[in-house]
Formats: sequence, structure tokens, C-alpha cells
Amino acid sequence: MSQAERIVIGICVLIIVYVLTRKYQTWRTGLAYKSVVADLRNKGAFGPSSAVTLPYSHQSVFRVGMKDYRPKAIEYLVASYIVGVTETGDYYLAKKDVVPRDS
Repeated sequence: MSQAERIVIGICVLIIVYVLTRKYQTWRTGLAYKSVVADLRNKGAFGPSSAVTLPYSHQSVFRVGMKDYRPKAIEYLVASYIVGVTETGDYYLAKKDVVPRDS
């Protein structure tokens, strides 16, 4: 096998690995969205008066293990007006008709 063929195969492998990692991150982020919405729904947080504190709403610097996608999911859901935040930092579902989809 020539050096040019090795380079082409190496580049193809790198592209495949990149695409697969992006797919994995998208899948994990989707699970985090569903988890946050389901958690708020299960706790009955449907308005500012019934808002609840989410222990995973802030990333921990000292967390060891797998990456937790839920803090970023909360930020996105708040920016999309799906989840609301009270002045005390509690969270609630701003849209009651949001249903987590099953994959």
C-alpha cells in the first residue's frame, strides 16, 4: 500500500469518527432534553408558583465521569421559552403541551 493510499484511508477514518461523534452528541443532547422535561412534568412544575429546583442545573467543576448534557439542555430550553426560570432560580414548564418524544 502506497503512502498516498494510507493518507486517504486515514482521512476517511477521521471523517467517519467525526461524524459518529457528532451523531452521539446529538443523541445524548436529545436524551437530556427529554430528561429535563420529564423531570419537570413528574414534579408538577407547570408554572412559577410550582417551580422546582433542579440539582443538575449548574455544571460541577469536580464532576468525574461521563459528561452531563442536562445543564446545556436547560439553557437551550430556557432560551427557547419551553422552560421558565423564576427569580430564585427555580424551573418550570412554560409550555404545558410539550411532550418528550420517544426515540
